[in-house]
Amino acid sequence: MKYLTTIILLFTVNTFSFAQNHKTQIAEFRKSYMDDFLKDPRSPLKQEDLKYLRFYDADSTYRVTAKAELLTNQTPFVIPAFDGTAKQYLRYALLSFTLKDKSLQLTIYKSIALSANPAFSNYLFLPFNDTTNGKETYGGGRYIDLTTKDIKNGSIVIDFNKAYNPYCAFAGGYSCPKPPDENNLDIAIVAGEKNFGKAH
Repeated sequence: MKYLTTIILLFTVNTFSFAQNHKTQIAEFRKSYMDDFLKDPRSPLKQEDLKYLRFYDADSTYRVTAKAELLTNQTPFVIPAFDGTAKQYLRYALLSFTLKDKSLQLTIYKSIALSANPAFSNYLFLPFNDTTNGKETYGGGRYIDLTTKDIKNGSIVIDFNKAYNPYCAFAGGYSCPKPPDENNLDIAIVAGEKNFGKAH
């Protein structure tokens, strides 16, 4: 009995420690995210706009490990943007995971244009929709940035706390890819960035 109690106590302490560390990581990620708006000359936001950025509280249960099945011999296809333009992508990997007791899948993409730039050759693009769209979160979906190096031994960590809004959520005049239908999740992802708190 004493052994079991010790095991339970260690598990509780480790779980609490992980959750606290995760909150710190997400706080650092969001600070960097906000700083990037001020560094980008094309940014839709200025310093005074940052106070209108809203996020769900960090929740480590929305950090999942997915099985990553690399896709080969893929034909480039077009992902349309909200402004009527379109860009070419490759389906790079199929991600399978469980979240809130539901088995889910997402496809991660590689931009043809960005792949030609050495600085972004490893960049992977994960756009998705979920049932919070148009309610608590931006109606046009959200994005998560990953890299090919994040895939290790056939697995990849997806942290929905790092889901962010495209520039189109803040202002017009930007080319923001629409998440493909295959990345529509029939679940509420109550993690990451919420609707912008200022009308535009």
